[in-house]
Amino acid sequence: MLVISEQLARELVSVEDAIRSVEDVFAAMARGEARNYPVVREVVGHQDAVYGVKTGCDLSAPILGLKAGGYWPHNAARGLGNHQSSTLLFDPETGRAVALVSANYLTAVRTGASSAIATKRLSRPDSKVLGIIGAGVQAEYQLKATLAVRELSEVHAWDPSAENLERFGRIVTGLGLRFVAEEDRRAAVAAADVLITVTPSQTALVEKDWVRPGTHISAMGCDTKGKQELDPGLVACAALFVDEAGQSLSIGELQHAFAGGLITEDAIRGTIGQVIEGRCDGRRDDQEITIFDGTGVALQDLVVAELAARMAREKGVAVRVDY
Repeated sequence: MLVISEQLARELVSVEDAIRSVEDVFAAMARGEARNYPVVREVVGHQDAVYGVKTGCDLSAPILGLKAGGYWPHNAARGLGNHQSSTLLFDPETGRAVALVSANYLTAVRTGASSAIATKRLSRPDSKVLGIIGAGVQAEYQLKATLAVRELSEVHAWDPSAENLERFGRIVTGLGLRFVAEEDRRAAVAAADVLITVTPSQTALVEKDWVRPGTHISAMGCDTKGKQELDPGLVACAALFVDEAGQSLSIGELQHAFAGGLITEDAIRGTIGQVIEGRCDGRRDDQEITIFDGTGVALQDLVVAELAARMAREKGVAVRVDY
């Protein structure tokens, strides 16, 4: 069995690699060739942690496996990342475990990749200004992935932490872009051609009246029951796209508008995979507000882990253990 360390995963998989792999698996999902299995997500009852297991299979590859891990909010005080996860890949022919892949970096980069795919497919092609609500660690991956699909000129960001904004600002200006640290959320939203929300919020941070016509929104922070980043009224008036409808309505950004009766499942125009495959319309005009609800699915994790394992084999850099 191969063992891929965190550092090796970072060296092997680029943002551009992740975008290609995740786009391929979204398309496979739309064709019915790849399927995510039911998610297990539970409060641990220790260290305020939330733990989950996501599994799935892509028959077009083929890839079979699971990612296990979650959120340990006190890890920062220990010098560790709050998000911790690992991916285990199996041989679809025999069921034998074939690779164990550290998934902290890969989870971050695949999340950026899915948002960028939605931006490429749903935002106006002339989009230049990125707005980000939440300037934590994930913001860097969102920025770099968006730059892979759109020629940005400036970034407006809001975060309750001045330290986060300062750190993120250095990253933005280091990439040659203008950076504006906004004191209130409304200003960051109003400036944006593309808006990305990436927070653990449990209350709406973006109001309907703040969003300009023609804006694309990638809502990436909502992956658990109770989380929320967008005004349900905004969700109800936008063109809605998802990674997986069932997850979006139950644990994603759409859960609140759905539970409140503002939308039905029929309000979802399609999955991002269906847009990629040409099975549904994406953006229909320059005035439409589009929302992608990125809850995060197992297959995103599996394809980037498989890519890391494959590249490690090709380069001869993986650790092999008898298992």
